[in-house]
Amino acid sequence: IISTCQCRCERAYQDRFCAWTQRGGNENGDSGTSLDPDQERRYAELFQQLDLNKDGRVDISELRTGLAACGLHRREAEEIVLESDINHDGLLDFDEFSQYLRAHEKRLRIMFHSLDHNNDGQIDVGEIQHSLHKLGVEVTMEQASRILQSMDRDGTMTIDWNEWRDHFLFNPFHNMQEIAHYWKHSHMFDIGEQLTVPDEFSEQERKSGLVWRQLVAGAMAGAVSRTGTAPLDRLKVFLQVHGATSRGINLWTGLRGMVHEGGVFSLWRGNGINVLKIAPESAIKFMAYEQIKWLIRGSKEGGNLRVQERFIAGSLAGATAQTIIYPMEVLKTRLTLRKTGQYSGMADCARQILKTEGVKAFYRGYLPNTMGIIPYAGIDLAVYETLKNAWLQRYCVESADPGVLVLLGCGTISSTCGQLASYPLALIRTRMQAQAISEDKPKLTMVGQFKYIISHEGVLGLYRGITPNFLKVIPAVSISYVVYEHMKKVLGVGY
Repeated sequence: IISTCQCRCERAYQDRFCAWTQRGGNENGDSGTSLDPDQERRYAELFQQLDLNKDGRVDISELRTGLAACGLHRREAEEIVLESDINHDGLLDFDEFSQYLRAHEKRLRIMFHSLDHNNDGQIDVGEIQHSLHKLGVEVTMEQASRILQSMDRDGTMTIDWNEWRDHFLFNPFHNMQEIAHYWKHSHMFDIGEQLTVPDEFSEQERKSGLVWRQLVAGAMAGAVSRTGTAPLDRLKVFLQVHGATSRGINLWTGLRGMVHEGGVFSLWRGNGINVLKIAPESAIKFMAYEQIKWLIRGSKEGGNLRVQERFIAGSLAGATAQTIIYPMEVLKTRLTLRKTGQYSGMADCARQILKTEGVKAFYRGYLPNTMGIIPYAGIDLAVYETLKNAWLQRYCVESADPGVLVLLGCGTISSTCGQLASYPLALIRTRMQAQAISEDKPKLTMVGQFKYIISHEGVLGLYRGITPNFLKVIPAVSISYVVYEHMKKVLGVGY
C-alpha cells in the first residue's frame, strides 16, 4: 500500500511512462521527420516523467529507474546516454533527449516500412516471418505470432506505426538485424531424450548475458520436466534392461512393483543426477556449437548457418557434450535401476563402479549412444519442418497462425519418428550401461547385444519400454513450456 504523497507521485510517473512507451501516446501517427507540436508535447511529458528530482536533467540513474519500471534493463539506459549525450557531461537535457528520440523515430519509421511489404500501414504475422527469413532467421508462424502479440496493444493481430514506435522507443536499435536478434528465441524444450539444434546468438546477445540467461531458463525447464516425468523414465529404463523377464508387465504393474520394492520415492531414483547433468551438458553443447559453427562458416562473414549446416554443427556439438558428460549417463542408469540400499548416493555408486569394473565401465554404451544422435536429430528436424510447412501450405491463409495445438502435434509426430529410428540404439546403450548389474550374464558388445535381443526377444524386443517413453513426451513438453516462459520473465529474457 502506498502511504505517502511522494510514493504516489513516483508511482504515477512510472505508470504514465509505461503507458506511453507500451500503449502509445500519439494517435496522429507522426512521421518523426520534424519536431511538430504533438512530438514536442510527447517528448516533454516523457522527459518530465524521467526527471525524478526535477532539476531539468536526466542522469543515467533516473533513466535506469524509468526503463526498469517498464521491464527494460540497464544496458538500454547506458546505450541511450552514450548515444544522446552530446556534450558528454553524463546528463541529458531536454534538447539532447528530444534530439535522440527524433532521430530514433526516423530509424524506426524506416524499419517499419521495410516490414510493411504491402504498404497498408499495418504489419502482420506473415510480414514478420518473411522479413526475418530474408535476414537469415527462420521462425515458425507461431513464433512470429508471439512476436507480434508482444507489440499488439489493441488485439487486432496487426501492428500500426504507433504500436511499433512506442514499443521500441527506448530500445536503442539501429537496424532490422538488431531487432531480429532481439526477437529471436530458442523454443526447443529439453525432455531428457533428444538432441536439440542450438539457436543462433549475436555478439551483442553474448555480451549482454542473454545467452546464459536463456540457458538457465532452459535448464530450469528441463529440471522440472524431468522431475515431473521421472517415474515414466524409470519404468522405461527398467523395461529396457530386464528385457524378456519384463514380459507381461504393463505401465500400472511396473510402477506398482517399484513402489512395493522401495516406496513411493523410489519412482524418482536416478532423477537427481539426471537433473544435475543438464547444466554442464547445455553449457558444453553451446560452447562446442559456437566453435563448430565458426569452423563450418570459415571465411564467410555474417549471416546464419543454413538448416543443414546447423544440423551438422548441432549433431557434432551434441556428440562432444555427450563424450564429456557420458560417465554421468552411466551413473544415471545404475542409480535408476538400483535396489534399496545398494548405493548410498552418487559418489558411492561411482566409487563402487570404479573399484570393481574400472574406468572403462563409465563409457559402456558410448558407441550406440553417439550413433543414435544423428538419426534422432535429423529425422526429428526434417519431419517437423515438413509437417509444419505442409499444414501452412494447405490451411494457412495469408497471416493465419497455425496455433499451439498444430505445432504441438507436429512436434509430437516428429519426436515419435525420431525415437522410432533411434530407439533400438538407445535400448542397446542402456543395456550396456547396466551390464554389471547382471553378474551372471556375459558383457556383450553393441553387435552382441543386437544379436542377443533379436534371437531371444524378436524385433519387438528392440522397442521394449517405448510406451512409457512416448507417454512422457506431451507432459514433458507442456511442463517445459510453462516453466520456460515463467523463467524467461524472471530472468528478463524477452523479445
